[in-house]
Amino acid sequence: MAGKRRDRGRYPAGAVSLVLLTALDQITKYFAVRCLKGRAGISVIPGVFELFYLENRGAAFGMFENRQWVFIMIALAMLAAAVYVYLFLPGERHFHGIRFCMVLIGAGAVGNMIDRLACRYVVDFLYVSLIDFPVFNVADCYVVVGAALLILLIFTVYRNDSFACLDPRKE
Repeated sequence: MAGKRRDRGRYPAGAVSLVLLTALDQITKYFAVRCLKGRAGISVIPGVFELFYLENRGAAFGMFENRQWVFIMIALAMLAAAVYVYLFLPGERHFHGIRFCMVLIGAGAVGNMIDRLACRYVVDFLYVSLIDFPVFNVADCYVVVGAALLILLIFTVYRNDSFACLDPRKE
C-alpha cells in the first residue's frame, strides 16, 4: 500500500514542476521585454555572451517564419509525448531521470507555446556571441537540456527492454 501511495505522488510532483519551470520561463521573458526591448544588447561576458531582445516569429535562423500553427502543433505533440511517457513509466526510482527529462521538455514546449498563442512570436533574449549562435530563451534551454540528457540516459543507463512498458499494444 505504501508503494502505491508513493507511486501516485509522482503525478502532482511532475505537474507542479512543469508549472514552476514554465512560470520561471515566462518571468524571464517578462523581464526581457521590460528591460531589453528597444535597447541595445547587454554584454554579460564581453565577446562571449549577451542579453539581446528578439521577437522570433520562426525557428532557429528564421526558418518557417510566421507559420505559428506549425510550431503550436509541434509543441502539442512534444507535450503529449512527454505526458504519455511520464504517466506510463513504472514508478521505480530507476526511471526518475527519464521523468525529469519529460518535465523539462514539456515545460519548454508549454513556455514557447504560451508566447506563440499570446503574442504570435517567441521572446528570445540569450545570445552566445562567441559562436554567433541563434538567440534563444529559457524554454529552449529546457528542451535542449531535456533532450540531451534523455539521449545520454538512453545510451548509458537503460537497456532496450526498459521501455516495453510504453508500448500500448502490451498489457
